Amino acid sequence: MSLTDALFGAFAIPFMGRALLVMLVLAVVAGFVGVLVNLRGLEFISDGLTHAVFPGLAIGLAVGGSAGLLPGAAIAALAGALALTWLDRAGITSDAAIAIVLTATFSVGVIVVSRSDDYAGELEALLFGRVLTIPPDEVLPLVAVSLIALVMVLVTLKQQLYRAFDAKGSRAAGDSALVLDLVLNSAIALVVVAAASTIGTLLVLALLIVPGAVARLTTARLWWLFPAAAVFAAVAAWLGLALGFAISVGAGVDVPAGSTVVAVFVVGYALVLLIASMFGRSHEARPAAGRTARSSSPAAPRPAVGAAEARPAGEGR
Repeated sequence: MSLTDALFGAFAIPFMGRALLVMLVLAVVAGFVGVLVNLRGLEFISDGLTHAVFPGLAIGLAVGGSAGLLPGAAIAALAGALALTWLDRAGITSDAAIAIVLTATFSVGVIVVSRSDDYAGELEALLFGRVLTIPPDEVLPLVAVSLIALVMVLVTLKQQLYRAFDAKGSRAAGDSALVLDLVLNSAIALVVVAAASTIGTLLVLALLIVPGAVARLTTARLWWLFPAAAVFAAVAAWLGLALGFAISVGAGVDVPAGSTVVAVFVVGYALVLLIASMFGRSHEARPAAGRTARSSSPAAPRPAVGAAEARPAGEGR
């Protein structure tokens, strides 16, 4: 098999074309949302939401077969986002809240799946995905879910960035912390829904976390973080699918497509990290001891955000 066949010819096959379309849209959206996850330090919340989706997938599969996966996951993910936001507002530490949601929901999912006749097969599909067997009628819903998450973030992007870098200033400017947290958590949940239905719940974090981390290594310009993450995610998804096809068909070694995509994401991050370290151009900032205030006056106007020189940390999410 030639390189051209692996990179381009493989996607003329209908199931490979569907996988590429869904993965490209999902990767770009996940990369975009992942930048905010990285800036806000919400990696653990994203992990909690991936586990919160699992019972929805299990119940949806038990009730409606493969057609029930997406709606079941969507309901569970949005419920998980609401629960995590409410627990945080109730004064429970975020790590404790996430641990509660994570363990409770994942155990429910395992119980539901264990009641099926094909326990091992269904559990494997839910955990590790089915990117190459996406039915044609599920392509549009998966793309729509991803685009809804993107729109939610785009509509509130300036407010989300202001809250990420200066939570007190954001509140003084009239932004609702609760609304912004709900919007971002819901967008993360929707990305998790689409990703869990394709590459599986255990591999979702790579799509959300790695592109944002790569972008932080490659540029210090805030507005360049988003296209950098999106481009990396799209290229890595394409190369991952092509590599999986080449190994499975060309070399005759059966490898899971979803895991291959994730492996390319991780290898890509390692290469970028190595290059950045060699040339001393890493822009990955150390977590600050406290949130950097952009203004000393509560009534000051919103700052113009130009460069991501310090990772936001400190008060609230």
